[in-house]
This record gives sequence, structure tokens and C-alpha cells, in this order.
Amino acid sequence: MHRRPLIVLTAVVLAALLTGMALARTDLWDPRRIDEVDPYAWGVQVRPDGERAVILPGAEVSYLRGSRVLAPTPDTSAGQHRDAHERAQADRDWLAAGSVPGTGSAYEEMVTGALLDIRALTLDDGAALAGYNPNWRYVWPRDASFIAAALASAGHARDAVEVLAFLQRVQHPEGTFEARYLPDASGPPDGRGIQTDGTGWVLWATDHVLATLAPDDPLRERIHHDLTPLLARSTAQLLHQAETPDSLPPPSADYWEHPEQDLTLGTAAPVLAGLHAATRIWSGAGDMDLALRTGAAADRLRTAVESTFGPTYPRYPGGTDRDAATAFALPPFQPEPLSEALGAWHDSIAPMRRPAGGLAPGASWREQSLSWTPQTTLYALVAAHNGEPQMALDWLDWVDAHRTPLGAIPEKVSPDGTPAAVAPLAWSAAVVVLTVAQLEDDGVLTPAEQVRDN
Repeated sequence: MHRRPLIVLTAVVLAALLTGMALARTDLWDPRRIDEVDPYAWGVQVRPDGERAVILPGAEVSYLRGSRVLAPTPDTSAGQHRDAHERAQADRDWLAAGSVPGTGSAYEEMVTGALLDIRALTLDDGAALAGYNPNWRYVWPRDASFIAAALASAGHARDAVEVLAFLQRVQHPEGTFEARYLPDASGPPDGRGIQTDGTGWVLWATDHVLATLAPDDPLRERIHHDLTPLLARSTAQLLHQAETPDSLPPPSADYWEHPEQDLTLGTAAPVLAGLHAATRIWSGAGDMDLALRTGAAADRLRTAVESTFGPTYPRYPGGTDRDAATAFALPPFQPEPLSEALGAWHDSIAPMRRPAGGLAPGASWREQSLSWTPQTTLYALVAAHNGEPQMALDWLDWVDAHRTPLGAIPEKVSPDGTPAAVAPLAWSAAVVVLTVAQLEDDGVLTPAEQVRDN
């Protein structure tokens, strides 16, 4: 169980208040706007029969070691006690079958919890749920793509392929995706409509999964064979998106999930990331014709994005509002930073920082005072990939300090530093795994890094 001493909580709240005061002085947020959002859950549990359930805030419970199974209570029957321990052992066996990025570091416990939450939220058919509260109990192609990437980075590539296979089952024949899907793959739960970025994220994730596999791993052949419809349809769709007079995709809702009349960076950059990924995928598959086509399309789109959104990379062309999608203009989403994007990314942090110390989806995001962990963790991931390891560690420390009492990473953090909204949020958990894996690969998380003042 995740415990935070009173002194740490006091420091966190004090830091949040000081940060809020500083932001108010520089008019980076409106101090009159305080968005009150209660925590909707402290965690998710897997029952001995395999069913999932939300753990409500205030629940006095604990997990069995290395699992998301609740510890039996004195009134638990002998059979239920046995089943709970067997289910918990299955979680521990699953962890042991892969790896835990950051093992031996200050982040081992957080990453272990993130992986267990991802496992708890991923159903047997590969449906990777965003969360388990009712309004999050769906599969977002974007979130699922990051989950697949994180699973592969932790040595669970077969599970990652199942997540991608689910996305293949729900994908439209022309290669597009709805904003989200019911977990039984029967279709979308509402009329939010198509989001172009989903196709780009799926190809980016598939390329990441392939990159984690050894050259002779038979899973490579399975991906190229069993996921051919997903890869072919997605590639054709992205080529279509870039076959416009200005080489830019048409407007679409992006991760903000708002109807858009103008193209956003949150759509253009994932399409570019997907085209670059497609080039590597098809080159690896030996289809050089398709690799050349996607590579040429990526080159044209990159030039168009740089000239249209650069050098500041705002949300809309010609605009001024900073957007967390600036992260998508940098590695690991692009092979190399777009022109002047690294500076724009640094400059975007201050206007998006919120009172508790995390980031908002954008400077103009409607909620003025809430920190969002998906965007905060994305900036940690980008920092890890772009020569800013200390920044990545600082963001990870922030996330670690704002988890729920059960160790889950919440979707949001209130101005006073308390977890808010749904917890766990699988997208944030996945990005934490990816960030720590990158820092470990770079040798940043050495034995000297094992003790950090969180």
C-alpha cells in the first residue's frame, strides 16, 4: 500500500499553494476559477472470480502483495481465501514473466503498481480500458496504443499484440477509428465520431512493440501476419490524410475530444508520427515500395507542420495558445525534433502549469486549476527522450507524490494537491512505465539513483 507521511503531504500542499500564488501573479491561470473535482475512485480491484470492481475513496482495504486482489477479511470463507491468493499469485507470476522498469530504483513501487493497474484494466480479449468507473469503462484507441507500448516495454509483448488485435477488430474498413469503443467490441458507446489521431497512434504503438522484440522473435512474424489488416488499413488512411493540396490532414477532433473546425497540432503531429512509424514497419516487412511512399508522405507532412505550426507550435495554426500536443512534435513520437519544437516545448510548460504543480492539456483548457496526469507524464516521457533526465525525474516524483492512498495514478490532481477524478487512469500509468523504461535504458536509474528525496 502507498503511504505518504504527514510531512510529505504538508510539503506537497505548501508547494501547491506557493505555485498557485506564483501563477496568479503572472496571470497564467485565473485564481478566481477553482475547479472542484472529487476523487471518483482510489483504485481498482480484481476479485477472486476475475471480475473487476472500483474501490471507492475512503475504503479501508489493502491489496495482497504484488497484486490487485484485496486482502481477505476475517469473514472471508476458506474457499474465497484460497481463490484470492491464487488470483494474487497469478498477478505475481505475470509480473515475473516480464520485467519491471526501474527495479531497484525509487520508482519500482510506482511502476509495479502501474503495471498491475494496466493488467487489471485489460480484459482477456485485449480490450484495454481507460479506467473502471462507468464513464471510463471504454477503449480509447489512443490510450490503448500507449498501453500496448508500455506492455511491450515491460516484456509483455504478447499482451500488447492482443491489445492491438482488439483495435484491429473495431477499426473501420477505411482505417479510421471512433473516439472510443465498448469493451465487447460491438461499437462506440456514443456519437463522438471519428478521431484521426487514433490511426496514427496505433501505427506508432505497433512500431514500438516491434522495436522491443529481438530480430529472431517469432512474434514479429505474427504481428506482420495477423495484424496485416490493421497495418494496411491504417497506412492507407494516413496516406489519404496527407494527400491534400497543402499535405496537411483535414480538421478532426483530437485528444481534447472537442468538435474542431480548424486543424490542431493534436491531429497533425500524431498523423506524422504514424507515417514515420509506417515507414519503419513496412521497411522491416520488406515492402520497400510502401516504405518509400509513407516516407515521402512523412517528409511532405513534416515540412507542412513545421511551416504551419512552427516555431511556437500552438494548438491552432497562427494561434497563441500553448498545447500539450507540443510533446508530439518531439521524440519518441518523431524520429527527431521538428524545427524549433524543442524550444517551443520548453516554453509551453509555464502557461500550462497548474496550482498543484502539474500540467493542463493546454493553456486555454476550460478547467483553470486542475493538473492532468496524462499530460504531465507525457512531458516526463519527452524529457527522458530529449536530453532532460532531471526534468523527467522531477515530473515522475510529482506523479508519485500525488497518487491515491492505494497507489493508483489519478486522472487529475486538485489545486490542493489531492487526487481527483478517476483512479487509476491507464494512459497515465502506461506513460509512467514508458518514461522509467527510457531512463533505465539510458543508464539514468543507476544504483546511486535508488534513494531520492520524493
